[in-house]
Amino acid sequence: MDKINPDYYKSGIETADYIESHDMDYFQGNVIKYVTRFKKKNLVEDLKKAEWYLQRLIKQYENS
Repeated sequence: MDKINPDYYKSGIETADYIESHDMDYFQGNVIKYVTRFKKKNLVEDLKKAEWYLQRLIKQYENS
C-alpha cells in the first residue's frame, strides 16, 4: 500500500490532479480531498474536516 498516495485518492481521476487542474488553493483542495475520500476512510470525521475547510473558505470570500 502506498502511504503517501493511497488508492482512495486514485479512483477515477487522481484527487491531486483534479485539484491542480482546477488551480485550487489550500482550503478548496482540502474540501475536495476530504469529500472525495470520506466513504473509504473516516466517514463523518472526514466530512467534518471538509466542513471546517469550507467554513474557512467562506470566511475568506466574505472578508474580501
